[in-house]
Amino acid sequence: METLEFVIYPDGRVQEKVTGIIGSSCAEVTAAIEAKLGLVLKQENTSEYFAQHQAPDTFVTNNAQEDPSISNW
Repeated sequence: METLEFVIYPDGRVQEKVTGIIGSSCAEVTAAIEAKLGLVLKQENTSEYFAQHQAPDTFVTNNAQEDPSISNW
């Protein structure tokens, strides 16, 4: 599940935490919000930022009978 969490401190600082978004697309999700909030002082990337989308495992089998007229190289 994708979530955005904001903590607003008494001095006006806002801490933003993004979870559930894999890769750098979290920056796209938060760009408009950050533009409205003001200057970004610090950014820390989580392990989700560095993770890569994984495609489902694919298994390929060759059920064809060996044909001596076909090269195997």
